[in-house]
Amino acid sequence: MVSKPPAGDPVQDAPQVAPPQHAAAGLPAVAHTLRIAQAQMGVARSARTLLKVNQKDGFDCPGCAWPEGDKRHVAEFCENGAKAVAEEATLRRVTPDFFAEHSVADLANRSGYWLGQQGRITQPMLLERGGTEPEGSERYEPVSWERAFAIIAEELTALSSPDEALFYTSGRTSNEAAFLLQLFAREFGTNNLPDCSNMCHESSGSALNETIGIGKGSVSLEDLHQADLIVVAGQNPGTNHPRMLSALEKAKAAGAKIISVNPLPEAGLEKFKNPQTATGMLRGAALNDLFLQIRIGGDQALFRLLNKLILETDGAVDTEFVGTHTHGYEEFAAAARAADWDETLAATGLDRAEIERALEMVLASKRTIVCWAMGLTQHKHSVPTIREVVNFLLLRGNIGRPGAGVCPVRGHSNVQGDRTMGIFERPAPAFLDALDKEFGIVSPRHHGFDVVRSIQALRDGEAKVFFAMGGNFVGATPDTEVTEAAMRRARLTVHVSTKLNRSHAVTGTRALILPTLGRTDKDVQAGGKQFVTVEDSMGLVHTSRGNLPPASPHLLSEPAIVARMARAVLGPGSATPWEEFEKDYATIRDRIARVVPGFENFNARLAADPGGFALPHAPRDERRFPTATGKANFTAAPVEYPKVPEGRLLLQTLRSHDQYNTTIYGLDDRYRGIKGGRRVVLVHPEDAAALGLADGAYADLVSEWTDGSERRAPGFRVVHYPTARGCAAAYYPETNVLVPLESTADISNTPASKSVIVRLVPAGTAG
Repeated sequence: MVSKPPAGDPVQDAPQVAPPQHAAAGLPAVAHTLRIAQAQMGVARSARTLLKVNQKDGFDCPGCAWPEGDKRHVAEFCENGAKAVAEEATLRRVTPDFFAEHSVADLANRSGYWLGQQGRITQPMLLERGGTEPEGSERYEPVSWERAFAIIAEELTALSSPDEALFYTSGRTSNEAAFLLQLFAREFGTNNLPDCSNMCHESSGSALNETIGIGKGSVSLEDLHQADLIVVAGQNPGTNHPRMLSALEKAKAAGAKIISVNPLPEAGLEKFKNPQTATGMLRGAALNDLFLQIRIGGDQALFRLLNKLILETDGAVDTEFVGTHTHGYEEFAAAARAADWDETLAATGLDRAEIERALEMVLASKRTIVCWAMGLTQHKHSVPTIREVVNFLLLRGNIGRPGAGVCPVRGHSNVQGDRTMGIFERPAPAFLDALDKEFGIVSPRHHGFDVVRSIQALRDGEAKVFFAMGGNFVGATPDTEVTEAAMRRARLTVHVSTKLNRSHAVTGTRALILPTLGRTDKDVQAGGKQFVTVEDSMGLVHTSRGNLPPASPHLLSEPAIVARMARAVLGPGSATPWEEFEKDYATIRDRIARVVPGFENFNARLAADPGGFALPHAPRDERRFPTATGKANFTAAPVEYPKVPEGRLLLQTLRSHDQYNTTIYGLDDRYRGIKGGRRVVLVHPEDAAALGLADGAYADLVSEWTDGSERRAPGFRVVHYPTARGCAAAYYPETNVLVPLESTADISNTPASKSVIVRLVPAGTAG
């Protein structure tokens, strides 16, 4: 059942399939990097650009948020970082002629891969639906910047309430732009500031704020290098954070042990062939010491049982740390002692010997770090799962000690910085007090909408204007049909973008595309050449300076777009110096320094060291825990895990190796043996046999929910694959349609995209 895509759009459901690989990076990664870079940028431009990635005098990679050490390699980037840079620094252009050729209906029928390959958008574009053109034939047309901002002002000022507007932020937005956007939104009168954190590490922030008092990781790169044991749970560094493999390699060389906990075997954790060293290229380094192939959603049960076993081991608990620095120990300990072996084995799919081996490694370690990503954060019970990870570390004093701590590994390159700058629908009163004092405004105190509530508000007519600073909101969010219908109900949708994506084809009655500078572009304003700053996954703030001529003379920077929008909307009644902020970003940083704790003397510190500075982290720096109790909090939630009916599988959505979030660089997933396609579902051979599904068969994925509703994603090629028994995996955004809007994590409201109960039926049947 092979589909027939539009002309020029490749087939994506008929891939070649080979056995999965058992090593990551090496010569194939180098060759692929060079091929992609040359195709998008050419030889000279590739060298000029890639040698500036993640350098102190260069630009921050627009890919992941993994930090850099003080000493940088000349090639301080990974294969997927190079893909991200190549797509942004591409020589391909999307001009007004492109939009004249392609209607919005045509764009909506295209794949995300095809849209992304067209190149950089060069001019502001306006779409007016419901005009003189027949439905389905509407096209974007060029619009001046002045007219674009006038339209935004017209729509925003016509709202009955500021809360009918939504201001979404993607994690690639700089600190300066994020600070301005939240300032504008609050001066306008709303806390509706959903962001991509709502869809990824919101569960981490919810759990960590409650247990240790700060919603960020507590470790540095040097801590990883000093650790005795590193647990990597629910994460695939080889594809999603490849430069992390270098840190794990260095830790292994220093004697660390590594346990990986994942439903899928991942090549990067089996062996890493470091392309920055001759030895690495030729031989590689084995990373895993123990692979726990856990059943999807069984992580809380695993850590709960490990905690029980630690409690039962004489001398294993750091009683001094627990007595001095923690709260809630007795209640936690009672819950942990009740953990049941049989229930844990059923929840995890592991055997007793594997868990006992893990315990031996835990007890032998004096310095333990737990790293995690979406495999832990996108379940209904994600927050209690991460709390249990914190319990695990607190028991042996592994927070606030060198070589130990919590390490939630962030995705987008400034997703953590955006939250630090105030992009949050539930801001702390102290932050709003400081903001109001600095700018003489009165920020709203009621909470705004997160991502899921924003979609519901659009669906229900509570919100009418949607503004996105970067990202691909439609492609990233769950319940695709519901989300797209909600977006089409908006009066105005605005996307600040560098390239095309699905969100540009699913619009309100009016739609604007505002093209912006990328990380690689030089940014020159009236005050001279500018730079911006970002915060990495470990709380280090540093500069980012583009080095290429902008893709078009018609582009504006993100801070300039926010500043001009604010002037158009707020008018002369605003005392905020928006024009000054646009001219010189140093003036923005001066204000950040007076509002955001940890940024004192912001400009001076950057001048002293462009490599950046670390933000304060009380648990790490002082073993001080700014929680409600004044101590680190043990918790005691009931153990949860998905129960799957007979004949069903538990599906996790994931990325391919040629993908970063919703950006599709290519159609291969090299490490998993998939070439030339994306509509595949990975199923254990024994599960597939029980369901009567041969390798190469086509199936529809049908998700089942407790309210009796179902969602269907049609036409997936079945691939027999060594995933955990009873589990399956498929790529997003193709599978976002399977996740209802209301299926979210408790407390954090993050879409529960990693544990979806599905049945697989022959493609095209009504089963």
